[in-house]
Amino acid sequence: MIFMGRYSYWCADAARMEKAVTSSTEFPQTNARSAWLSDDEMQAVRAHLPIVYVEAVPVRLDGAGRLVSVGLLLAPTPDGSISRTLVTGRVLHGETIRAAVLRHIAKDLGPMAIPRLPVSPAPFTVAEYFPDPQITGFSDPRQHAVSLVFVVPVDGDCQPSQSALDLTWLSPAEAVSPGVAAEMSGGRDRLVRMALSFAGALP
Repeated sequence: MIFMGRYSYWCADAARMEKAVTSSTEFPQTNARSAWLSDDEMQAVRAHLPIVYVEAVPVRLDGAGRLVSVGLLLAPTPDGSISRTLVTGRVLHGETIRAAVLRHIAKDLGPMAIPRLPVSPAPFTVAEYFPDPQITGFSDPRQHAVSLVFVVPVDGDCQPSQSALDLTWLSPAEAVSPGVAAEMSGGRDRLVRMALSFAGALP
């Protein structure tokens, strides 16, 4: 299956779509400073409500639209360890899902990543994280979280930023190898396999 077949009618002109979205009143810009919570407020919210996250599996495509590599970050995890992970972060109050995905890609991969994201993106799966890994296989010791997970082709220069320590591009076979899976936590190795299966690139 050619992965770009799913996105061609959305992403024929990424720059044109980005201009249209940012100028449209249907996708209001969020003031991140006013939408953010303090550590104490966030802890109180986590004790009573599930938190909405977005995650992105960054990928490179060849000229025919086939997935050829997967980008994995090396970053601190909620349990204090260092592991391979995906682009991830919370959705702010008043923020669209698309805006949240773009914000976290810029945060983790840098402003020149040039992601190809449809005007109305749809996740390929929804992951539910719980402190207890036995519930769904996805775990986060801090909270119950609901994460919308996307496969996002990127065309630009990606550099790890913010808390990320490194970014490695791996072939599909390398990305699902036992060694790499062992370097991931919280069940995100499963998300990588699911992403590759969705894109028709699972070895």
